[in-house]
Amino acid sequence: MAKKSKKDNKPLIRQLDDKTHISSAGEVIEKPITETIEENFMPYAMSIILSRAIPAIDGFKPSQRKILYMMYKKNLLTSARAKSANIVGEVMKLNPHGDSAIYDAMVRLSRGYEALLHPYVDSKGNFGKVYSKDMVWAASRYTEAKLDKICAELFSDIDKNTVDMVDNYDNSMKEPTLLPVTFPTILVNPNSGIAAGMASTICSFNLEEVCNATIALIKNPEADIYDILLGPDFSTGGYLLYDREAIEEIYKTGRGKLKIRSKYRFDKENSCIEVYEIPATTTIEEIIDKVIEKIKDGRFKEISDIRDETDLSGLKIAIDVKRGTDPDKLMAKLFSSTPLDSSVNANFNILVNDYPRVMGVYEILSEWIKFRSGCIIRRTEFELNRATDRLHLLRGLEKILLDIDKAVDIIKNTDEENDVIPNLMIGFRIDKIQAEYVAEIKLRQLNKEHILKQLTNIQRLEEKIADCKDIIENPRRVKKIIITELKAVIEKYAKPRKTEIIYSYEEAAPEEEEAVPDYPVTLFFTKEGYFKKVTPQSLRMSNTHKFKENDELLETVEATNSKELLFFTNKCQCYKTTVAAFDDTKISVLGDYVAAKLEMEENEVPVYMAVTDSSYSGYIMFFFENGKASKVELSAYKTLTKRKKLIKAFSDKSPLVGAIQLPEDRELVIVSSAGRHLLINTAVINAKTTKDAAGVGIMTLKKGQKVFKVRDYVDGEFAKPYRYRTKNLPAAGALLSADDSSEQITF
Repeated sequence: MAKKSKKDNKPLIRQLDDKTHISSAGEVIEKPITETIEENFMPYAMSIILSRAIPAIDGFKPSQRKILYMMYKKNLLTSARAKSANIVGEVMKLNPHGDSAIYDAMVRLSRGYEALLHPYVDSKGNFGKVYSKDMVWAASRYTEAKLDKICAELFSDIDKNTVDMVDNYDNSMKEPTLLPVTFPTILVNPNSGIAAGMASTICSFNLEEVCNATIALIKNPEADIYDILLGPDFSTGGYLLYDREAIEEIYKTGRGKLKIRSKYRFDKENSCIEVYEIPATTTIEEIIDKVIEKIKDGRFKEISDIRDETDLSGLKIAIDVKRGTDPDKLMAKLFSSTPLDSSVNANFNILVNDYPRVMGVYEILSEWIKFRSGCIIRRTEFELNRATDRLHLLRGLEKILLDIDKAVDIIKNTDEENDVIPNLMIGFRIDKIQAEYVAEIKLRQLNKEHILKQLTNIQRLEEKIADCKDIIENPRRVKKIIITELKAVIEKYAKPRKTEIIYSYEEAAPEEEEAVPDYPVTLFFTKEGYFKKVTPQSLRMSNTHKFKENDELLETVEATNSKELLFFTNKCQCYKTTVAAFDDTKISVLGDYVAAKLEMEENEVPVYMAVTDSSYSGYIMFFFENGKASKVELSAYKTLTKRKKLIKAFSDKSPLVGAIQLPEDRELVIVSSAGRHLLINTAVINAKTTKDAAGVGIMTLKKGQKVFKVRDYVDGEFAKPYRYRTKNLPAAGALLSADDSSEQITF
């Protein structure tokens, strides 16, 4: 090994001027973590909130707004569809976050995806479906899109300074901070996002109801909108289980929960239930997987098959039922235990003036009215300024009309071009702007007919200016304009509700546990992982076991059919099931192969079986080759949910020698590979609630030795039991005396 130089021995850290320094690393400054969070994390969090995750009062998150605006600038509102890949490329001028993120956001706005009540993107090709995880949209090079007709309401008068325009990320073009929407899009289409420390979930409402509720609040801010805005409306349909208290909470606070139930019909001829509308919060795959899980548990014996029959005609989940099944009763059970009946959470967190606020429906509509009023005033001011400028030009043209020949002579007799404007200003007493306008008139237009036609607009412009000023000064006029626009939106785009409201309904009762017949049984578990459940009557008829080659009986337990089973495997996992899950069988058959029955992992086999009841009382002890043992409370394996597999069921630090279930403490004999025996009482070992604890030392072992076997102690088997007991653990144990063994045991 090379010797270190003096330079290498230089301390990495040294004290200098009461400050800590690290060589080649600069100065280390002590700083409160609160300051670090404020300076580094808070700007990041605010960026997520303002620029990514939370929708604004116009109903859009920044990514959605950028997509729609670039499609508008690309003339995709009136022209034919363009390839989605081209659209994504254009959007990257505003949203440099990668083409995949842009395309995913565009898909969710599309008609084909069916997530919105009023889609903004008119799509062609495979855009996937919101109600299916498996139906994935095609790549952007294969699909086409344009803006839907309703987008005309998003960009109405956007070129009239109705909203602020800011530079994009590289200052190469302008983009709007908000869209001047003519109806409350924030409530008409759903939106959601997760930011740092906050989230937003906005459910959709029927467009006609939202517009009518807005009109009612414009006319009377204290109006009762519950009979106008009936409740959320979702693109996937279903039934809304009406709860007035929950709706009032959402309308007032912006938070709450509502229940949506699937729609179904029964095909009596084929004994098939067809589910054709599901809650917006779930998918076909989630529903089918949950139903299959329940079928395997034996909860829905009425169901013979379930499959996805969704096609171009729409969503359909087919549930084949056995003859004589009452479909309504079966669906009531399914509603209580599967996503066919789901809750929709509302969290109306919205950006207003770049500040996130959780608002109820009343407050949202009030803020939208303020926002739209500002857009109308800004539009009116733009039109006022343009009309004023135009009138100013025509006033100058009016003076020219008095003597057109004079204007021609001034221009003709002016020696230098730069003097034309000043000479016209002097000759007709007009300002520079008016003179510039006159000078730019083509020679062919210097006739009375053309000029008189232009001057006829003066009165119209004067009326326009007066009207604009009246709108700006009169809030009532602004409100009337909003109402007119909302009525026009209703007339053009209103649709019937997709989610029907049920005012009177029966709550889906919690799934009742099916009564399990209870009777005595004998359970047999073999070394190769086979399980038999045999009744006393069958056991009396035959007592000859059938085993696989080289297999042997590992456990025999007297139990009842209502007991629960825990199977511990070679991968330190525990699989939970019930005795009733296995069919009664005969002792003369191989039995059920547990690994296949419980769908264990590849190369995973059960090594021990524990039998318990719902109380999970008692303990289980695990003994390992390294001489350690772990005593775990059986209640550690009790779960509130019906999980079937528990990982880290016991320690994996050393191979498992054996496991023993202890309803109460008793004496055990531990045998080492050296032939030593140790007699212990399990009461001296403290129980752990941590399942995978490494355990405590029980038996001291020499190099190359290991624990060989663990078994129950039988009273009287040792002539002098005290030889094998010890006051302190771990202990080495003792070799069998001549009195305790009639024959030599070789290990």
